[in-house]
Amino acid sequence: MKKLILSGIAILTLAFTSQVFAQKNPMVGGAAMYATKDIVDNAVNSKDHTTLVAAVKAAGLVETLKGAGPFTVFAPTNEAFDKLPKGTVETLVKPENKATLTKILTYHVVAGKMDSKAIAKAIKKGNGKAELTTVEGGKLWAYMEGGKLMLKDEKGGTSTVTIADVYQKNGVIHVVDTVLMPK
Repeated sequence: MKKLILSGIAILTLAFTSQVFAQKNPMVGGAAMYATKDIVDNAVNSKDHTTLVAAVKAAGLVETLKGAGPFTVFAPTNEAFDKLPKGTVETLVKPENKATLTKILTYHVVAGKMDSKAIAKAIKKGNGKAELTTVEGGKLWAYMEGGKLMLKDEKGGTSTVTIADVYQKNGVIHVVDTVLMPK
């Protein structure tokens, strides 16, 4: 009887721990995001990121984003890619445009694991604006606007973080509503 009670407590504890663990990450694109999976393995399950996943594959960045990292990825949704001029995505995924596609995609990645708390700290330290250096080598600027985390790219475009702090085994993803563009 004692063993049965202890087993029951262990099961309840495990169920509670699993529930708390699952709640830590928001759902993205209708899919659960697991902190035990890498950026690519989570992204492929999001119905809102099929264009991004196709672009990452076309650019040959799958192995990089499956690597140890850590990486902070500002992940544009399919709707973000749809905001680009008609035919842009189709042109970018062609083999002859791999260098341009890679430049754009790596502009969405910052080395290190910067969750919203780390970004907020950097914004505070920068007196309202944090300058982030991307893996591509360019700059992004993070700031708050009306309670929303915003990003400004080198061309002056802005993007809103719509889902923050999606923790991954090798970093963190922040979902954004607009594709960011380097110089």
